[in-house]
Amino acid sequence: MISKQSRFKSYWRSNVCLILGLLLVWLLITFVPIYFARNLTHFFIFGWPFSFWMAAFGAPSSFLLIVGFYAWWMDRQDARLRTDTACSETDRERR
Repeated sequence: MISKQSRFKSYWRSNVCLILGLLLVWLLITFVPIYFARNLTHFFIFGWPFSFWMAAFGAPSSFLLIVGFYAWWMDRQDARLRTDTACSETDRERR
């Protein structure tokens, strides 16, 4: 039987790993197009240079996707933790 404290530690460890991964994605989305902006001006999407497209549409859309993914994933993790702790408390009451 896994203790409640170890479940919380595992929950927060996975939360921190997810945050670090999403921050890395955010960093790449933010700084890679800026670093390669001059090289990316040769590529056009809908008549605009790719670097402009990333700054105007791509990066903000990606940030919204990151926030949405984090909210969706943590909602699933919270539900799983609630279920696990409720099941363990029910098992303790039965004993």
